[in-house]
Amino acid sequence: MNLNSTTEAINRIIDESKRNQKKSICFITGVPGAGKTLAGLNIANQRHKFDENEHAVFLSGNQPLVDVLQEALARDENERIGVKKKEAQNKAKAFIQIIHHFRDDAITVNTAPVEKVAIFDEAQRAWDEPSLTNFMTRKKSVPNFNMSEPEFLISIMDRHPDWAVIICLVGGGQEINTGEAGLQEWFDALRSKYSNWDIYISDKLGDSEYVGSSTVEKLVKGLNYNIVDELHLAVSLRSFRSEKVSEFVKALLDVDKDNARDLYRALETDYPIVLTRDIGKAKAWVKTQARGTERYGVTASSGAKRLRRFGIWVQSKVEAKNWFLNDQNDVRSSYFLEETATEFDIQGLELDWTIIGWDANFRFENGGFSYYSFKGARWQRVHSETDKKYLKNAYRVLLTRARQGFIIFIPHGDESDYTRPNAFYDDTYYYLKSIGVKEV
Repeated sequence: MNLNSTTEAINRIIDESKRNQKKSICFITGVPGAGKTLAGLNIANQRHKFDENEHAVFLSGNQPLVDVLQEALARDENERIGVKKKEAQNKAKAFIQIIHHFRDDAITVNTAPVEKVAIFDEAQRAWDEPSLTNFMTRKKSVPNFNMSEPEFLISIMDRHPDWAVIICLVGGGQEINTGEAGLQEWFDALRSKYSNWDIYISDKLGDSEYVGSSTVEKLVKGLNYNIVDELHLAVSLRSFRSEKVSEFVKALLDVDKDNARDLYRALETDYPIVLTRDIGKAKAWVKTQARGTERYGVTASSGAKRLRRFGIWVQSKVEAKNWFLNDQNDVRSSYFLEETATEFDIQGLELDWTIIGWDANFRFENGGFSYYSFKGARWQRVHSETDKKYLKNAYRVLLTRARQGFIIFIPHGDESDYTRPNAFYDDTYYYLKSIGVKEV
C-alpha cells in the first residue's frame, strides 16, 4: 500500500471518530523506510486545524529525529518565506514534540490536552511499567505511579469527553533500548482500562517483527478491533531503488544464507552493498558514489568501542541537526566523515550512502552471531535475551539507513591487541563474503 492510501484511511477514521463522538486508536505498520514517520507528519499537518478544535501533534521519543525535523522545518520557513528563524522554530516545536514533554506536562493536571489527534512515532519503543514508574517516582517525585507509558498516554487522550484519536507508528525489530515495552503493553492497557476504544490494525500486525513470540490473536483478544489493509506500508521509500533491502537485512541477521544470497543478487545492480577492510577505501567509495548534494556519513553500533583505532569513535556524541542538515563546507556535517552516528542518532533518519563500521560486539562465530559488550578493558558475553535482541536490532537499524547503498567496514584484527585478534573479525567478514557481498 502507498502513503496516500494510508493517509486517506487514517483521515476517514478521524472523521468517523469525530462525527460519532468515538475514541479510536490506529496502528500503522511498515517495513523499514516505508514512510511511517512521513505518514505521521502528513496526518499531523493536515489535522493541525486550530480553528476547528482539532489540534494534532507528532510525538517521538527519538530526540535526534525531533531535533532534525524541527530544525529542517524552521530552516525551510526561514529560507522559503522569510519567517524569522526563532519564530519558525517555535512553530515547529508546537507541531513536533519530544514525547517526554507531552507526557510530563500531563502529570500535574487532570484536564484533557489541547490535541485531539496524537501521533506516536515508534510506538513499540514506549516504556514498560517498571521503567516509567521508576522514572516518575524517582525523577519526577510522583507518588503511587504505576503505569506503563502506553497506558499513561492513552489515559491522557481519554480525558477528552467527546472524541480523540491516537495513531501509533510501529516499526518492526526496532527496539534498541532497555525498558522498551513492545506492542503488548498498548493492547494490555486497552483491554484492562480502555476497552471502549475502537482499534484499527492491518493484517500484517501479527508478523513476528511486530509481535515477537506472541500472536495478533493474543493482542486483540476481547477487544473491538477492525482490520484495515491500508494501515500497512509495504514498500520502502528509503531504499527507493529496491524494495528488498529490509528482506536482505533480515535474512543476513537471521543467518538465512540461501535467501540472503538470492536477495543480494537481486539487489546488487540497483542498490550496491559492498564490503571493505580498509576505512580509507570505505570513505573513498561513498564519496565516489555520491552525486551533487547526496549525503553520506559514518555509522556504527553504540557498542562498537574498539573501532576507535580507525577514527570511528562512538562515544563522541554527534549533534544531529548539524550532522544531518549542514552542507559539505561544515566540519560538523556527516560529509566530513569525522563524526560517527550510532543507532540512537540515526534511527528514523536516513542518508543516501552510509559506511557501517562493524565491530566485534556482534561477531559471527560457530555458524551464528554471538553477542558481546565491551566493558572496562575487555569483551564480555551478553547473556540476556532482551539485550541480545537490542544488539541485533542495533545492526538492523544501521543496515537500513541508506537510500541508495552502503559499504560495510570490517577491520583486520591485530594479534598484538588482545581486544582485537583476527578471530573476532575474520569470521564475520567471511560470512558476508559467503552470501555474495562483494569487496572493494
